[in-house]
Amino acid sequence: MPRPRVHAPDAVLDAAEELLVEHGRAHLTVRALAQRSGVSNGSIYHSFGSLETVVAAAWLRRAREFLGRQRSGVDAALAGGDPRRAVLTAAEAPAALADDDLRAARLLVSLHRDDVLTDAVAPDVAVELRALDASLAAALRDLAGALWDRADAAAVDAVTLCVVRLPAAMLFGEIRAGIVRPHTRAQLTAAVEAVLDCGPPPVPQH
Repeated sequence: MPRPRVHAPDAVLDAAEELLVEHGRAHLTVRALAQRSGVSNGSIYHSFGSLETVVAAAWLRRAREFLGRQRSGVDAALAGGDPRRAVLTAAEAPAALADDDLRAARLLVSLHRDDVLTDAVAPDVAVELRALDASLAAALRDLAGALWDRADAAAVDAVTLCVVRLPAAMLFGEIRAGIVRPHTRAQLTAAVEAVLDCGPPPVPQH
């Protein structure tokens, strides 16, 4: 059974988020966390068990919020019968988050999920991180089905290009720098629309 999370864990996560964005993962220490959060070293270890779990929990908190926000926009567009708008909304979600909460956006793009989910992370946090993977995969399948009435690997890969790979390539560097240019947003929209116009390759006929 996980140990109870006590001693203001949100204060620790807030401090971790600030320090990760300001200085990067390599410079994050329990001592720095204690100084920034006002929570003792011992209390941090008691609440989280390891520094790696603090990092994972801080990233997880923002990733969960981001995916929930992204999914809400997607669902609204799908409910309106516009799957292309749903994909564009999902692709634009990192920039929209940067508009509203730049620190949260910078945290998410500064750490990769594979860097966060390490063997030192507490099992309960690791389970939640893997659950996010499943949630994203389901959203990608839903979009492929709405667009092309397909959920095969090629269709899902086309949606993944639009929603994951293109935004990462075009937006993440600017989010790290603290500003996303309107021209970059327009380029992303054009790139996503081009992929949607091409669609996935035909299903092989046997």
